[in-house]
Amino acid sequence: MNNDLKNMIDVEYYKKIGKRFIFSLLFMVAFFFLLPWIALVIFIFQFGCLFIMKQHIEPVRSLSNKLAIYTYRLMRYLLLCENLPPFPFNNLPEEIEPPEDTVMFEEGPNS
Repeated sequence: MNNDLKNMIDVEYYKKIGKRFIFSLLFMVAFFFLLPWIALVIFIFQFGCLFIMKQHIEPVRSLSNKLAIYTYRLMRYLLLCENLPPFPFNNLPEEIEPPEDTVMFEEGPNS
């Protein structure tokens, strides 16, 4: 009887590992194939607006920051550093740090 209980626990444990593995594979597809394209579109749009209007668009900067935070949390989940599954299985992550107030194009503070 004790051996049967141990086998049942092992089966449940491996089911949980398998479930996390499947989720990780799906998130890996998003990380390597979907997120780079979204980042590229945001990049082109932001710089296009900078060239045309000579200013950034704050909602797009905010979206860019959220995408960076999501990518960071996703990577932590994929590398088993975090147990909370990322969006869409949970809320979008909270902002770690806000984007800088102004966009500067100099090389450094002494330029």
